Amino acid sequence: MEAASTTKLFMILAIHGLALLGPFYFNWSAFWLAVALYFVTGVGITLSFHRNLAHRSFELPRWLEYSFAYCAVLSFQGSPIEWVSTHRLHHQYTDTCNDPHTPIKGFWYSHIGWIVDYHSRFRRPDARKFKNVGDLKNQWYYRFLHYTYPFHSIALGSLLYTAGGLPFVVWGMGVRTVIFLHVTFSINSICHIWGKRVWNTGDSSKNNWLLGLLAHGEGWHNNHHAFEYSARQGLEWWEIDTTWYIVSFLEAIGLATDVKLPTETDKKQKAFPTEAHKILKRKAFFTID
Repeated sequence: MEAASTTKLFMILAIHGLALLGPFYFNWSAFWLAVALYFVTGVGITLSFHRNLAHRSFELPRWLEYSFAYCAVLSFQGSPIEWVSTHRLHHQYTDTCNDPHTPIKGFWYSHIGWIVDYHSRFRRPDARKFKNVGDLKNQWYYRFLHYTYPFHSIALGSLLYTAGGLPFVVWGMGVRTVIFLHVTFSINSICHIWGKRVWNTGDSSKNNWLLGLLAHGEGWHNNHHAFEYSARQGLEWWEIDTTWYIVSFLEAIGLATDVKLPTETDKKQKAFPTEAHKILKRKAFFTID
């Protein structure tokens, strides 16, 4: 475990060091490349690793599921097996000592310290052996991505260097990766400290509109903890949820099926008393006798 922690720390420091070169290797082509990869790999995390694989909020054809998962691998956040296992443990043990990025150990621990704290993170047998992701371990593709995970980012970096030299590598691999890493980490830290609690989830999860924008809809974190299974996290029309718009489009063309959403009854059960009364009134208004 010590070697694994050291390797993780080295990789994090290296990618941050690469990002710091951004001002010295800026050009507009590299910038827009970073923006495009931010979207492609970021949606890979939110749509694939999170809503599709971790929560099974919807189903996709295998070829499309695997394609989105590969985009997520290029985000530098771990293999699908490791990422999904960690996230399922987070929901199972939210805000307790067994939560992999528990907020009770402080902001910086929940933000990034947990990444290199292998003693705490993998002290449970179900975490060490990824026992909670048997559905992924049974598929050769996800086992392959797990054991070859770093090489895919190396291959992407090589491709970018060939296409545009160091500016493409610095912005496409360094700047883009670091920004989205911290946006994702902020869901674990900021969204358990600052924001608004809309639903009575019994934990510290909160909605944060800024992270809702930057994380493709993931910042509506209290919504997510209230309805983990939901493919939609921005539940109100004004809660921007880019990932949901993509899932909704895929459903419209027949590629996403079994799309799960909270019902009015589900919302009533999770609402605070005053909100539950509003839901009942709204439901009664639209009911035709």
